[in-house]
Amino acid sequence: EVQLVESGGGSVQAGGSLRLSCAASGYTYSSYWMAWFRQAPGKEREGVAAIDSDGDSNYADSVKGRFTISKDNAKNTLYLQMNNLKPEDTAMYYCAAEGVVAASLDGVYYNYWGQGTQVTVSS
Repeated sequence: EVQLVESGGGSVQAGGSLRLSCAASGYTYSSYWMAWFRQAPGKEREGVAAIDSDGDSNYADSVKGRFTISKDNAKNTLYLQMNNLKPEDTAMYYCAAEGVVAASLDGVYYNYWGQGTQVTVSS
């Protein structure tokens, strides 16, 4: 059974930083993309960043230059370093795995999802 467990969310002031983690079990992401998505209340889910087994990555324009996606293959863990956070980054953040379309930030192409971790940025 595949499990994705996110952690690292919290409340920070604008300009602050957080690092999200996604621990994967029952899954080896050697061949597929993994990604972070987010969803704010009343808004549609938004792809944030994606990474493949070779470390190639793709970012939403809204987070380029501020967020960095990475992974530790030995620990089977995905990360999202978020710097210079803005109030508009406030959302529930989800880890997704087994992306079948290269570099996609569309959630329909991911087969496994975590439960999410809340990020709240105050002004």
